Amino acid sequence: MTGDATSDDVIETNVRGVLADVLGIAPERAATFTVDTPLFGALPELDSMAVAGVLTELEDRLGILIEDDEVDGDMLETFGALTDFVRSKAQGL
Repeated sequence: MTGDATSDDVIETNVRGVLADVLGIAPERAATFTVDTPLFGALPELDSMAVAGVLTELEDRLGILIEDDEVDGDMLETFGALTDFVRSKAQGL
């Protein structure tokens, strides 16, 4: 992974892409997500089964490792929280 792969734009684009692809939502809808957009509990597509798919796809696309004990409701509460979590993982490489 290069330094550019951890830039805010790349991280945010990847998180949006993963949410669109895994949850089957339109990319245009994912593009409207702001840092305050609620995710888990607000998006019917993001149920407990979909969470695993989202996290696995984020790991694959960004070359990060998300441990089971790092997954909690806070990191999935909003688009901003998820993006911040992924950014912290990517920068820790």
